Order: sequence, then C-alpha cells, then structure tokens
Amino acid sequence: MENHILKANKIVKQYGDYFALNNVDLSIPRGSVFGLLGPNGAGKTTLMRIINQIIAADSGEVLFNGSPLNRKHISQIGYLPEERGLYKKMKVGEQSLYLAQLKGMNRFEATNKLKYWFEKLEIQSWWNKRIEELSKGMAQKVQFAVTVIHNPDLLIFDEPFSGFDPVNTALIRNEILKLRKQGTSIIFSTHRMESVEEICDEISLINNGETLLQGEIINIKNNFRNNIFSIEMKTEIDNLSEKFTILNKKENILEIKIQEGSNSKELINELLQKSDIISFNEKIPSMEDIFIKTVSGE
Repeated sequence: MENHILKANKIVKQYGDYFALNNVDLSIPRGSVFGLLGPNGAGKTTLMRIINQIIAADSGEVLFNGSPLNRKHISQIGYLPEERGLYKKMKVGEQSLYLAQLKGMNRFEATNKLKYWFEKLEIQSWWNKRIEELSKGMAQKVQFAVTVIHNPDLLIFDEPFSGFDPVNTALIRNEILKLRKQGTSIIFSTHRMESVEEICDEISLINNGETLLQGEIINIKNNFRNNIFSIEMKTEIDNLSEKFTILNKKENILEIKIQEGSNSKELINELLQKSDIISFNEKIPSMEDIFIKTVSGE
C-alpha cells in the first residue's frame, strides 16, 4: 500500500499576475496529522480547495491513494472549512441528516451515526434547535460531526478550534487524536502553533504560494537548535570564558549561548567551578519561533 494517502506535485494556481501557489509539493503520510501552516494569504486555502476539487490547479498533479485525484474521491474526503457553511434557518438534526445523505449515507445509517457523534460531543439536546440559535462554538461542534460522520480516509480541518473555549478545544483535539489512532489521515491548518506542537506529526510551511519548510516536527526543531541553554545556579555568577555568551541574567538564572567549537559538557564543567547547578535545560525553538523566523526570513 502507498505510504502517503495524498501527494501534490508542482501545483500551480495563478490569478492574473498573482501566483496563489507556485510549484507547491505536498506529501501526506497515511495515518498522520499533517500541519499545513502559513500566514494569511500564503496559499493554504487555495491548496485545500484544490484537494477538495472545489477549484482546479492550472498545472501539477494531485494523487490520492496513488491514483490521480478525481470525482469519486470526494466521498473519501471530509472538509471542515474556516468559513462555515450551515444554513441558519434549518434545524440542527434536519440539516445534519441532509448533509450526511449528500455524502452517500442512507437516512437510517446517518441517524445512527449522528446520534453517536452528538452524544460524544455532548450536543444531543440541540437536535431541534435552529442553527441561528447556536453560538459560534456550538455550530462548530455540529459541523465537526457532519465532517467526520462518513468515516473518510482523509480529513481536512481548517482552524477547527475557532470559537471554542479551552474545554471544548480539548474535547475536539482528543477526538482528532482518536481519529488518527483509528488510521484516519488528517490535514490540520491553524495559526495556533501550540496546537501544532501538540497533535501534528509533520508540517509544511508555505508563504507567498511557495513551500518554505516540510518534514517531521522533531527534525525541523532539531535543525533550528541554536545552542542556547537556560541554567539555574545555586549562587550568582557574573562572567564566563569567551566560549560562552550570557544572553540574559536574572539573579542566579542565566540564558547562555555556546559558541561554535564548544559544547554543553565544557559549559557544565566551567559552571561547576563557580557554583552548583540546580537545573540545566536546552532551549529548543518552539514552532512559533520557527514559524516567525522562517516567514520573516531572519
């Protein structure tokens, strides 16, 4: 079986002189949560719409399960867009059944699956409410249920936590992780870098329609390590040899950069000559640090 559920090769989408996507590649490993990242206007939504066949690429190829993407694959993909599309005047249950049947489910199957998801998401009592009676977060839960109800092979979530408080964010995050554990492949697009750290296995960072970074989060973070350590000493120290630079100091807590050619063992040895070490931790760049550094080109 193909290891990647979806591959996009050299995707180009142009509007006049503007390139929304310029030779973008994407490889989504099967059974993973893949973060599609980028600032506003980077091209993320355009790429998601191409995958969902809402619009077509000008050139390039998208492969789904090893075959060229075509209309039959629509039933195998679930898409939760950032701009929600529920009909405000319809009742929750009526609309959910309608949308489930559009995905190829019969009414009996759709009713049972909706009851299952409504119970999991604690929204059973909303069945006869109109969408316009719901808060943004409540409507988001309904749309999440409708997106996953037909057990698609690939789920695409665009800002799935929008409108949620921390409790409901945790609820939906846990459901996303359960879906991955069951073998579902997920594309996850968000501006919340802490959520990327929590649930994504790999990411692609695009900006101005071009891919800037792609790969496993652990490898990307290792590539951005900068030899900076946070250290707490038993007593204050004021200076170190030229091999080490004190970037910040607050009483006995220091932030130290190790210069090229030296290592952490040498730093520990030098510090121990001055005082006892209480804690010693490398400051690994966060995904937010990496995002800002890469997009800004610093």
